[in-house]
This record gives sequence, structure tokens and C-alpha cells, in this order.
Amino acid sequence: MARVSNRFLFQLHGWFSLPVWVLFSFVCLTGTVAVMSHEFAWLTNENIRAVNPDNRPAQSVAESVATVKKTFPDADVTGVSVRESYMAHEVMFTATGKPFAIAYVNPYSGAIQEVNDGVTFIGFMRTLHGWLYFPWHGSYSLGYYLVSLMSVVMLGALITGLLVFKKFWQAYRNPKIRSHQGPRTLTADLHKLAGVWSIWFMVIMSATGLWYLIQSVMWHADIEVDPWPAQLDAQSLPVSSHNTPTMPVSLAQAITKAENTFDNFQTSYIMMPEHNRDTYKLYGGGNNPFYDGASFQLAVNPWNGEITQTITPQNMNALQTIMHIADPLHFGTIGGIWTKLLWFVFGLILSGMSVSGFIMWYLRLAKARTASRKATAARLQEA
Repeated sequence: MARVSNRFLFQLHGWFSLPVWVLFSFVCLTGTVAVMSHEFAWLTNENIRAVNPDNRPAQSVAESVATVKKTFPDADVTGVSVRESYMAHEVMFTATGKPFAIAYVNPYSGAIQEVNDGVTFIGFMRTLHGWLYFPWHGSYSLGYYLVSLMSVVMLGALITGLLVFKKFWQAYRNPKIRSHQGPRTLTADLHKLAGVWSIWFMVIMSATGLWYLIQSVMWHADIEVDPWPAQLDAQSLPVSSHNTPTMPVSLAQAITKAENTFDNFQTSYIMMPEHNRDTYKLYGGGNNPFYDGASFQLAVNPWNGEITQTITPQNMNALQTIMHIADPLHFGTIGGIWTKLLWFVFGLILSGMSVSGFIMWYLRLAKARTASRKATAARLQEA
């Protein structure tokens, strides 16, 4: 078997990184910020904080929805997001003059602290990182494909980098940073050292990114991993003389159903019925940190309170399991704020590595051009 030269491996490593280094750096950097987007939003906007100076018990999500409906009588609440305990409930609704708005309700004081009818920082960063604000055409977005394809670039750069850097494990015991041998040597040492210490992180990012790529292909092919709750049978709906009869099952009762069905159910997102044949859709997490906040799903009939669909980690298939563990691994939420900080630091390192890789390529190219000019000048003199 022919032996592959280090020169070829180095060139291959460069081709996995350099042609798309600007996009790759941008995706890494926006993802790094997206990891801490909740915390950055909390720091910069006091209106989304759930401050509790009087140590009051938190009100329920249903009470936050009732507060919004009381403040905006014509409000049509479409959903609720429940984030970390130090952040306000986000009640999404439409009303006169507000085609889409988010009310930030402090669960401890019960007050609406802000109504945002524009783009939020969290939404902006997640969208920018997730699909670069490219439009969605039905079930696919070119931007989503571009971002998820960066996982192939990262995996290729990781594999070729390890092949180029022989005995890379020695860098754990004897890290080498030669700061007095010029910028090219220093940059190379920093790049190698950062790469060795980031192997575990790049493996996680590559694996989860490849899943997002597979997921985008399935979306494009209209393959649904998580089955959407079926619409209610029209024959089962109550007959009323009114055009829009009131649904007898309240949101509070639907939440109680979920809490009684799942142990340690922690509500993360709720979708309200959009029409008479729709259901309450409740999403939440449990005690396993490796599953996301939508790993427990419940659909409740708003007319009779019956549960029409449940999904839990216990009855998930293989694809559903991968889908619900990918986000906690990709965004580092498995250990709360501490793992998010760790992911943030290594995200910055990975972003820096893409830049240092370009610098190494540029310095190598400049050196080669200088040597070529000198060789050409020497040949001319001899002639």
C-alpha cells in the first residue's frame, strides 16, 4: 500500500479548511454567541429577567397567559416559551396592530415587563447561526444546508489534522509554544495545541452537525421524525349554535394532564389550538440532561381533555432519540450554565483556529513566493 506523504495530507487538510474559512469562522462565531444568547439577553435587557426580591412562588404558565389576555382583550395567544428560571415567561400572541408579539411576563410579580413585536436577540442569533437568514422554501432552506455542511468540513479538517500532526497526544504532556522563532512558528504551535485540546469538542460538533445535515435532507423529503398530532375528527366536535364554541378544557387543565402523565415534567413550550380540530401541544423536559426540552410531548383534546398523543424518551425510535439529544450536545446545555460556558470558550477557540489556519496558509504561501522570486533572480544572474 502506497504511503501518503505529509505534504499531501497538509494540502488536503488545508483544502478542507481554507476555501470556506470565512463562512466556517462565521458559523463557529455565531454558534458560540448563540450558546450564551439567553445569558447575553439577560445581561442587556432587564425586562426579560424574572426578578424575585420578595421570594414569591412562581405563577403558572396559564396565569401568565391570562395576564396577557386581560391586558390585550383581543389577543390570540399562539404559544408560550418557558426558559431558565431567571427569565420571564414569553407569551406569543397576535392582536390589533401587533401581527406577532412576545409579552415578557415575570412569573413572580405577574407583571408584563415588555412587549416585543420585532426581532429578539435570541431569535436573531439562533436564526443567523442556524440558516444564515436564508429564506425557507417550503421544507428546506439553502442556508440550513450550508451551515450543516460545515460539519463535513470540520470532520475532514479534524481527521487530516490528526494525520498531519503525528503523535499529537504528546501535546497533552509537553505543550510546545515557541514564541521566539517568528510568527509562522508561533501561529503553527498555537494552532496545533488548540486543535489537540479541542478534539473532543470538534467530534461533538461534527457529529451533531452531520445529524442536522441528515435532518435537513429528511425535512426536504417531507420525512417527519416526530409525528405531528393528528387533527381531531370533525364528527367528534360538539354541535353549537355559536360559530366558535368555547373549548371547555383550559390551558391550566392541559398542563395538569402533562404533569400527572410525566414524572418531573418541566414545561418548555406550549402551542395553543389554532382551530376547532386542533389540540393543546405541550413540550417539556425531564431529569435526563442529555435530552432536550421537547423530549416529553403531549397532545390534549381541548373538548374533552383526552390525551391524543404522547412521546417520551422511553418510546422514541432511534432517529427520535438522536434528534432530541443533538441540541443539548451541540449547544452545551447538558450541565447548565457551566457547560454552556465551557462550550462558549471552546467555540471561541474553534473560531480562532479557523483564522490561525488561514494565517498559516498565508505565511506559507508568502514564504513560497519569496523563495520562488529568489530562485528566479538567481537563474537570471547565472544566465
